[in-house]
Amino acid sequence: MASKSSPEYSEASIRVLKGLEPVKQRPGMYTRTDNPLHVIQEVLDNAADECLAGHGKRIKVTLHTDGSVSVEDDGRGIPFGLHPEEGAPVIELVFTRLHAGGKFDKGKGGAYSFSGGLHGVGVSVTNALSTRLEVVSHREGQVAQLAFSGGDVALPLQLRKLAEGDRRQGTSVRAWPDAKYFESSQLPMTELAHLLRSKAVLMPGVAVYLVNEKTKETQSWQYKGGLRDYLMQTLPGDPVIPLFEGEGYAENNDNFAEGEGAQWCVAFTEDGQPARESYVNLIPTSAGGTHDSGLRDGLFNAVKSFIEIHSLLPKGVKLLPEDVFARASYVLSAKVLDPQFQGQIKERLNSRDAVRLVSSFVRPALELWLNQHVEYGKKLADLAIKAAQTRQRAGQKVEKRKGSGVAVLPGKLTDCESKDISHNEVFLVEGDSAGGSAKMGRDKECQAVLPLRGKVLNTWEVERDRLFANTEIHDIAVAIGVDPHGPNDTPDLSGLRYGKVCILSDADVDGSHIQVLLLTLFFRHFPKLIDAGHVYVARPPLFRVDAPARGKKPASKNYALDAGELTAILDKLRKEGVREGAWNISRFKGLGEMSAEQLWETTLNPDTRRLLPIKLGRFDFAGTEGLITKLMGKGEAAARRELMELHGDSVDIDV
Repeated sequence: MASKSSPEYSEASIRVLKGLEPVKQRPGMYTRTDNPLHVIQEVLDNAADECLAGHGKRIKVTLHTDGSVSVEDDGRGIPFGLHPEEGAPVIELVFTRLHAGGKFDKGKGGAYSFSGGLHGVGVSVTNALSTRLEVVSHREGQVAQLAFSGGDVALPLQLRKLAEGDRRQGTSVRAWPDAKYFESSQLPMTELAHLLRSKAVLMPGVAVYLVNEKTKETQSWQYKGGLRDYLMQTLPGDPVIPLFEGEGYAENNDNFAEGEGAQWCVAFTEDGQPARESYVNLIPTSAGGTHDSGLRDGLFNAVKSFIEIHSLLPKGVKLLPEDVFARASYVLSAKVLDPQFQGQIKERLNSRDAVRLVSSFVRPALELWLNQHVEYGKKLADLAIKAAQTRQRAGQKVEKRKGSGVAVLPGKLTDCESKDISHNEVFLVEGDSAGGSAKMGRDKECQAVLPLRGKVLNTWEVERDRLFANTEIHDIAVAIGVDPHGPNDTPDLSGLRYGKVCILSDADVDGSHIQVLLLTLFFRHFPKLIDAGHVYVARPPLFRVDAPARGKKPASKNYALDAGELTAILDKLRKEGVREGAWNISRFKGLGEMSAEQLWETTLNPDTRRLLPIKLGRFDFAGTEGLITKLMGKGEAAARRELMELHGDSVDIDV
């Protein structure tokens, strides 16, 4: 049972909003309410539609000192006779009825074959949201005047004849937007100027004026160069190929109405934010829509076809529309007979057929142009392929594995106890067995050991974003505490965990190969570590010579890094009187064969070891880079062969 205090709900509770009441109650459903620009644009669009239909050559917008705005054109003038069905002057209906206008009457006999006004609410919304609106229409030798207040007729229609010899035609509308409906009553001048300029661009030969009575300034726009000149003024950089421009309109076409089509101008640049503007029947579509999609589709299919014909696509690369479109700046002006827009302010075109319409003209035109200008076509193809490769690499990017918000140290790292980075060292050791000896023989206070499994990846041509896909390299980066970087980067070295990063591998050819692979990694992806003097190569011995006691000297163990040092040790023993062959020479097959004590004595002990600091030496970065490219690049077999032929006689082969 309803309480007595409940409001009564009955037939009388239903309210029917009449005339322009819906606009006043919910203005945001019909227009932008941040400022009055869109309600002025509705009047401007009507003037532009007259010019688009070929009946006007001049539009003038005036900003008056009292805050009102007037729009004048030299078109046919709004009819002011009585409507045959409504019995009221047509000019009054246009400004007081939500769904009244000349743009519903499409087709050959219609007043506007192509127009932006579509919803039939345009200037009636301007009238509803203005404190006052005045209209003057010059037509067929007569002048009609009427005025409105808050959307209602304040001054009924008045007619008079034009003076003798006065041949004026056109419409003048002056509106005082009501500040209570808008967040700001100020018109955004930059947007307004851009809107007026675009009207002039899209209607070559039509002059557009903006008069500001407050500042006494007048701006005017009239273009003969059309879209090309306009786009060149807004490009973010130099185009990669000449501007691609064209137009196409349907004639005797089963799919589209006569006259439907588009005009376009497209530029491709390598840098900067692309400049993009699109219009439908002169209405700016700031959110794009299906006509933009048609341009995108046409460009993509034309470029894709060119790439396929000339077999330019590298293996493993898949081209997507965004790869072609990503660097495209354009101005697109579409003509659609019956456009369907999203929202009252027509910011996005939703007409499905517009995709096929625009694409059907753009694709064949670009395909023909590319095949007539093959060099330019290859430049454009290269731009699209690079974009595809960048996109695919970004999709494959591998991040550092993290836990609890910080990088997790690799489990196989045997860390040191000290936190003093200047004394701490990490040894990157080849294999688990060598790692075992190093772990037992090290100084636990300041020496850490990270065993590496097998040969490290050749990273010379690996993209930085893909490095962490390799477990060994991921572990190295996490252990040392520095992220991969380039020679011109400024990496954060504050996370560096060791003052010395030491490469420790066998003294044989395989060990040298691992050294080269690791040095390649540091030079390519951690160059600032080398610059700052943090990278070293440990020099373990290849031979051990056990010498017997001689005279007062007891038996001794001597270690040689290579065959040259072995010869020098043997010569020294001979001079000391050791009988030829009385010594015993053993060769280490690997670090794993050394005991922990031997490894400490020869390689880890700061007092007795030989640790080689890595520097660029006589090369600068670029010189070293060129040399390593020859040695490590995948496509450099010929350069390596030449290098070996020139310097092969200076190499000692270890067999």
